[in-house]
Amino acid sequence: MTTTPRIFCIGRNYAAHIEELGHVDDGECLVFMKPASCITPVGSPIRLPHNRGEVHFEAEMTVRLGRDAEGGLDPGDALAHIDAIGLGLDLTLRDTQNALRARGAPWELCKAFDGAAPLGPWQPFVGQELQALQFTCTVNGEGRQHAHTAQMLFPVTRLLHILAQTWALRAGDIVYTGTPAGVGALQPGDTITLSGASLGEASWTCR
Repeated sequence: MTTTPRIFCIGRNYAAHIEELGHVDDGECLVFMKPASCITPVGSPIRLPHNRGEVHFEAEMTVRLGRDAEGGLDPGDALAHIDAIGLGLDLTLRDTQNALRARGAPWELCKAFDGAAPLGPWQPFVGQELQALQFTCTVNGEGRQHAHTAQMLFPVTRLLHILAQTWALRAGDIVYTGTPAGVGALQPGDTITLSGASLGEASWTCR
């Protein structure tokens, strides 16, 4: 597997999240990327950027590729390229994102800062039905997000097909598959926990 994975992220993949942020579902798949320097493993603290406005958590199911996909990828073949699944956080500088969106500017400044992709431990993919999984996010023990992957606007196999139309996907590449409703701001001292059957559990403390 590649030692420097690419992190592909999918925005607006749950209708309720689109609604909570006041957006309109345009039927398009929104894709952005984060560098490997965004990964914050379990056991390391989330270091919140200071003086840059609110830092929002977005809990997501993650998928890791175990095989290269050259020359495109048919949705019917996509599952054979997955070797692990898990949970992660897409951290977002929300005030910065709003300003960037107003200018029609790219999102790197709000999505791709160091540590912006806390990533839980990988669980083997052994044929689980990826559109029949549930996961939760709590902050300081309080439930904040609950997702059922059946609610995804673009299922995982479709996402991989879309990505493979632009990139030659590589073993080790990671896909964040979108967040449900319930996102919110993190504060220093908060403990955020993700959990889901088949997806594992992960927890971080914010500094």
